[in-house]
Amino acid sequence: MDIQYLGHSAFLITVSTGEKLLFDPFITPNELAKGKIALKDLTPNFIFLSHAHFDHIADAEELSKSNNAPIIGVWEIHSYFQERGCPTHPMNVGGTWKSSKGNVSVKLVPAIHTSSFPDGRYGGVPVGFVISDERYTVYYSGDTALSIEMELIAERYTLDAAILPIGGTFTMDVDDAIEAALLVDVEHVIGMHYDTFPPIQIDHRQAQEKFRENDCTLHLLEIGQTISIKDLVSTSALRS
Repeated sequence: MDIQYLGHSAFLITVSTGEKLLFDPFITPNELAKGKIALKDLTPNFIFLSHAHFDHIADAEELSKSNNAPIIGVWEIHSYFQERGCPTHPMNVGGTWKSSKGNVSVKLVPAIHTSSFPDGRYGGVPVGFVISDERYTVYYSGDTALSIEMELIAERYTLDAAILPIGGTFTMDVDDAIEAALLVDVEHVIGMHYDTFPPIQIDHRQAQEKFRENDCTLHLLEIGQTISIKDLVSTSALRS
């Protein structure tokens, strides 16, 4: 499983079947991604949306139509994008999407946040995702506050990494993300939802040091950078 960071909370995850799963594409309006990511270079097979805020759906319609990639999300997200002519796959929190090509699944799990489309229309409940293929399992939390329900994820899944918001103000901050990492029992966290706007800018060195003090590694990827879960797992094995 390979994870490419596209800026803000956008990630392209390539699973063992070769399918490309795109999460929360906010690329063209993101000043930090200018000149680093081009939509034409992205060829997702499926697009997963955690909620309806603009900074998570901005490029979903264009990428869905240009790649014939179904948009997968809760019912309200399905309805909105179906009306706009996109292929969609309706789901809701608690449901599990499964690939027809192999043992790949994406579970929709609760997130604590709000959700509305840019026109003010209700966007349904926010969700996170647990992505599993034949070898690895990763938790993408979406925009969320710290929640005791994260313990249930650790009870049901052995996670290899978690993708967590760390910017504060609108989501968890670094300290809460560390608590979340402990709840879901991961050694590796990939940060998201930070630095894009002034209210969510962080001190990178301080954040990584705080994670280290709690026996966890915070990975702050460059926009466009890809990280392999295989490499993370190998690093953990060498340390243990």
